[in-house]
Amino acid sequence: MSKFIYPIDTDQFQLIREQGKIYVDKTGYIHDLVNVRKYQFVFLARPRRFGKSLFCNTLKAYFQGQKELFDGLKISKLEQEWKKYPVLHFDMSEMRNCTTIKDMLDVLSAMLHRYEAQYGATKNIDDLGARFSQLIRFVHESQKAQAVVIIDEYDTPMMRNLYNDDMLKELRNMLRGFYQTVKIEGAHIKFAFITGVTKFSQLSIFSELNNLVQISMEDDYSGICGITQHELDTVLRPCVEEYAQCLNISTSEAYALLKRNYDGYHFSAKSQDIYAPFSLLRALNLKSTSHYWFESGTMTALIEHLKHYPEYNPLDFDGVELSLDAFNAPCERARTPIPLLYQSGYLTIASYDADLDSYTLRFPNYEVRQGMVKGLTNYLMDTDDLEQDSAIIEMARALNKGNLATALTILRSYIASLPYDIITKKEWMRRKERESFYKLLMYVVFSLLNSKVDTEVKSIMGRADVVIKTKNDIYVLELKVDDSVDNALAQIDSKGYTIPYEADGRKVTKCGITISSEARNITHWRALDTKGNTIAEQQF
Repeated sequence: MSKFIYPIDTDQFQLIREQGKIYVDKTGYIHDLVNVRKYQFVFLARPRRFGKSLFCNTLKAYFQGQKELFDGLKISKLEQEWKKYPVLHFDMSEMRNCTTIKDMLDVLSAMLHRYEAQYGATKNIDDLGARFSQLIRFVHESQKAQAVVIIDEYDTPMMRNLYNDDMLKELRNMLRGFYQTVKIEGAHIKFAFITGVTKFSQLSIFSELNNLVQISMEDDYSGICGITQHELDTVLRPCVEEYAQCLNISTSEAYALLKRNYDGYHFSAKSQDIYAPFSLLRALNLKSTSHYWFESGTMTALIEHLKHYPEYNPLDFDGVELSLDAFNAPCERARTPIPLLYQSGYLTIASYDADLDSYTLRFPNYEVRQGMVKGLTNYLMDTDDLEQDSAIIEMARALNKGNLATALTILRSYIASLPYDIITKKEWMRRKERESFYKLLMYVVFSLLNSKVDTEVKSIMGRADVVIKTKNDIYVLELKVDDSVDNALAQIDSKGYTIPYEADGRKVTKCGITISSEARNITHWRALDTKGNTIAEQQF
């Protein structure tokens, strides 16, 4: 049994502190926002399950003057007054299960009613925006202190109806007046903090509230949510040591395992290294390295979103380079799924080129990459898990023994077992080149193994189609549709695809594979060592 109590079932700051649960101190950011920079209106975007609600609840406790909850935390040494303010905290995720505008109106009305009852305000008007405005003014006057407004997950209602144009239009009309109140009643507001996942330009929350400070991509606030590498190395080090002991591995091995699976998030050009808190804390609590983020239901929603961009293969975006405006655009105006993938946490900033003012985006870690692959596998292939797992296990066994020939034979049999119309029945597949589909097919199959698979791997001369890495071997594969193995192998050599791995220490094999669009399967492959000697070959 762990000697630590992890906050895996609550985002309530007060409960976490009172029950002695693990808390990574973010209170220094509160002091900086309120007392150093003296911001009044702040917006923060972060992916779901990244600690936004916990930060909102921490803010709430701070402004309510609950000084005892902050004993020993950074802000206890910085704050002098601990003045109490009335806090109006709205969690818009309460609308997540609403299916009609009326349901949403009822939920929002109930939120307002709670505070009207708490402070003794009289409801004498039906319009929600006007009620909110009236409430803010009443609270300021009756409490002799400006109100603090916290709106958490402001975009939940829109995200649930992103592709329902009629519903989205009604939602905008309903929420615009409510959110605009924050600007209109600025004289009665001490501090306003708004969080969300995505940007919706037509809600007027950004255009009308033009003094809203967006800290989402500021370097100084990159660690405001999530767990930084420094925090894992210091505050959470005893937790990592216990995790390592339970897994019977060294502490350094434990750090490497956690980093591979849950690290890699960057939210600005010079961001700190950020771990996903939802997954990291569950791994430390359960002493098991699993894919917790996708188990929480994120993949189902993602696949639904991707269906509206049928011409794009999301795995192609792993390593895409583009401008800030291209990936941080409002989702309802986006022409590609990239803004949604970035803002939802499926892609993150890998690097920033100051000379070109461009960003490279990648999957942040193994957990996200594998979750994406598994979700796409079921969507693409329409095969049952038993058949898929059997093929994967046999391929993994072959690759672990260094037997690429057997692995490719199993892969060929697996492709042959897929429904005949798999390429034509999915709308987006009809629009893609068949070569791209087979790259994706091989990518998702090999990615289900315990090997590391990359597609479109950059070298100084170009991009290798697929690179497979196992404990003892590295395979560089080049795919050709309705072409020759000779041309595939010639491209590997001419583009120097194997050069990055020459000093790796593992055995490097280059393999040319041809696929027939008529046969819809692999028809010829040949594997060579780095000296050009044929290791194995098979033609069908």
